[in-house]
Amino acid sequence: MADKPLLSIQGIDVLIRTECAIPVEMYDGFSFPFENKSFDAVMFVDVLHHTADPLQLLIEAKRVARRSILLKDHLCDNSYALRVLTFMDWVGNRSHGVDLPYNYWSSDEWSRAWKEIGSQPDAYITELGLYPWFARFIFERGLHFVARIPA
Repeated sequence: MADKPLLSIQGIDVLIRTECAIPVEMYDGFSFPFENKSFDAVMFVDVLHHTADPLQLLIEAKRVARRSILLKDHLCDNSYALRVLTFMDWVGNRSHGVDLPYNYWSSDEWSRAWKEIGSQPDAYITELGLYPWFARFIFERGLHFVARIPA
């Protein structure tokens, strides 16, 4: 990682890997070990569906963020989505020891979560182009989103 004197990145995780590109602290999976408004932004990338209580982590993110929560996760609005997301998660994470509760939320559940934390996304994208054209029909199809939620 390039030296950026005005940029500080801090990770937290319940599973610390031996090789990390950023500093990572162990935490209990429920309460972030930081004071209120400690960071400009909190980012979750394919994390919340691996937790028992995604809402609790969103509440914690809002507590420690000054400006925004950046989120990349999944939408599970039908049985097809559940099957594909479960397969993708199993292939991508099982061998790494990551918890796989397959806790994917529907669009309605995400909407309820935004209301619960008192903030709606001001940016929301579902067409991410994550896969080559020939795989998009199976692995995209509205299964992923990126959102920015003001803190």
